[in-house]
Amino acid sequence: MSDVTNTAVDSTATPGVALMDQQPDDSVPARSPLHHVAQAQTGEVSANARVSIWEEPLKTHLILRGDAAAAGFREGVQAATGLDLPEPLQSQSKGDWSLSWITPDEWLLVGPGDQAFTMESRLREQLEGHYAVVNVGGGQSIVRLSGTEARSVLMKSCPYDVHDRHFPVGKVVTTVLGKTQATLRRLGDNDWEIVVRRSFADYIWRWLLDAASEHGVHTGPLLSAVKGQASHKTDTSTV
Repeated sequence: MSDVTNTAVDSTATPGVALMDQQPDDSVPARSPLHHVAQAQTGEVSANARVSIWEEPLKTHLILRGDAAAAGFREGVQAATGLDLPEPLQSQSKGDWSLSWITPDEWLLVGPGDQAFTMESRLREQLEGHYAVVNVGGGQSIVRLSGTEARSVLMKSCPYDVHDRHFPVGKVVTTVLGKTQATLRRLGDNDWEIVVRRSFADYIWRWLLDAASEHGVHTGPLLSAVKGQASHKTDTSTV
């Protein structure tokens, strides 16, 4: 790759590494794994809906691997992202970016979709020692689950204990959801983030719709936000 002449490839940021911008041209259309769901959303928000489900598409997803005890890695992550490495089963957020613990030497950095190349370049400039930075944004997506009965839906869908006393805000865990794997992060009392593999996104979407059907489902952003903005322009539907 380093022998190829391409303005989207930078092999100078880190010696021996060809850093490629996977989205060098904004004119090329990109579709998330749940694009078909967003296209089909119509109608008004039901006052009886107690669960909201929607996709946060085309985000930057970078896997960081390294030794948390190594100053060159730990301080490099902080310098590049403004976030400290989270402790096990924890996450950190700042602005549009979040950093979640995945395993003892692995973290997931999520942010705006158009900043993957910039952030990866910044990380490689700041990190020292033995580390890895991998762009996995093309292989996974985020489904959001919110509402007063969101936790009830998760209790029916995964074996992990999501009770308040065991799963506080900020905690993150990779577990089984339905018949696949997903990474759960609690963003608020009634607000959850679910990171899923691209090939299972439609499956998870359908599973959650079915699991939440008894509570009334709104396929769109957080109910309170929608109800509080009369001028909200996002297409929505009620199941």
